[in-house]
Amino acid sequence: MGSGSSSYRPKAIYLDIDGRIQKVVFSRYCNSSDIMDLFCIATGLPRNTTISLLTTDDAMVSIDPTMPANSERTPYKVRPVTVKQASVEGLKVVEIEKCKSDIKKMREELAARSNRTSCPCKYSFLDNNKKLTPRRDVPTYPKYLLSPETVDALRRPTFDVWLWEPSEMLSCLEHMFHDLGLVRDFCINPITLRRWLLCVHDNYRNNPFHNFRHCFCVAQMMYSMVWLCRLQEKFPPLDILTLLTAAICHDLDHPGYNNTYQINARTELAVRYNDISPLENHHCAVAFRILARPECNIFCNLPPDGYRQLRQGMITLILATDMARHAEIVAAFREKLEDFDYRNEEHTTLLKMILIKCCDVSNEVRPMEAAEPWVDCLLEEYFMQSDREKSEGLPVAPFMDREKVTKATAQIGFIKFVLIPMFEMVTKLFPVVEELMLQPLRESRDHYEELKRRDDATGEGPERTENLTSGSTERSTQKSRDVHNSQADRA
Repeated sequence: MGSGSSSYRPKAIYLDIDGRIQKVVFSRYCNSSDIMDLFCIATGLPRNTTISLLTTDDAMVSIDPTMPANSERTPYKVRPVTVKQASVEGLKVVEIEKCKSDIKKMREELAARSNRTSCPCKYSFLDNNKKLTPRRDVPTYPKYLLSPETVDALRRPTFDVWLWEPSEMLSCLEHMFHDLGLVRDFCINPITLRRWLLCVHDNYRNNPFHNFRHCFCVAQMMYSMVWLCRLQEKFPPLDILTLLTAAICHDLDHPGYNNTYQINARTELAVRYNDISPLENHHCAVAFRILARPECNIFCNLPPDGYRQLRQGMITLILATDMARHAEIVAAFREKLEDFDYRNEEHTTLLKMILIKCCDVSNEVRPMEAAEPWVDCLLEEYFMQSDREKSEGLPVAPFMDREKVTKATAQIGFIKFVLIPMFEMVTKLFPVVEELMLQPLRESRDHYEELKRRDDATGEGPERTENLTSGSTERSTQKSRDVHNSQADRA
């Protein structure tokens, strides 16, 4: 089997328990929860105890099947953290209950509001800079030791984004900047990079879909496309920096209510931006307010011309994620495909716009077990909006109405008429996308069409979506795309 066969052998981990060395062996079939239980048994702790592992230089080690093996001479130190109540699909019950409580409070707040112009947008240009101030003078999120398996998996579109805690996702994002040579090429201060990532994290809200984990999904897919499509051979380093940074910032401070709501409810954001991509303009503004703080300015060493080019590029890419512009951007890109020229700035700008659009709606590219929970999260956010629109007498889109939509109907049209055609265009420039991205989309389409056939046969209708909200809640802090009119108003 070659070198790859090593991943199928049992893994041995050595633990240092108050000076006593204990060896634990587990197979590739164990999940993170199984491994945690094995470690608890080995250390003599109750099985409902959460523990952290530290290397000899006090770096935290992620407890999962890909964690780096060690030796008796370099054991991991064991540090008990807290006691878990129980777990459901890998999530702590206390986290699930907190998420349920947060959603309940949000719904109570919405019910109490009667003013249409009061979209619950925490960020305002009129308020103080509390959210834009880093939480710590020195960034102290735990530095996780990424195993070679994790580093390799991070470059692939199959990466499972549900396995990682926020601190681990921050470490992965930090790794991307180093791995792509961006820290070196643009003289980015590593401490400033960590402080900026923390501030970005703090300015994503805990929406069911539009949240920091969605930010991580989009950035990780962009990072995987850089490697998969060998974009560093096609674009200069500044464009790679622009693509990754725009992906990270593209939904900053999303309030959980899409542009249609903002415009119909005449919110502060819609008034400020004259009904033109109010959310995307807001995401850009928040991104550059963060970067305007010296302690968070990862671009401080760029020359003025370089900064202007990067700023314009980020604005162009983030505004391109407004799905109201989907048809316009796709048509313009299709025109250039036949005679595409990387020396032509108009051509490359359109390609970068298509790339961030693909990444923004790329959940269905991932394996089904990683992709399907996002549908629950998306529907939960849709239902929150449509419930509010009904209470305020505003128009309600059918695909957001809990009385009219199912998981299958929510996905089939979007995959067939938005995702597959867009990824087919990208495949013409990058044939490798066919097998690794386009084929999973076709399989996802077939899966939901089969699900719809079963629903039709059993007579199950929109009422079944009531059960989706608890599923998305238990998946905790995930995030959404606005979508394009009818099938295309969904992102």
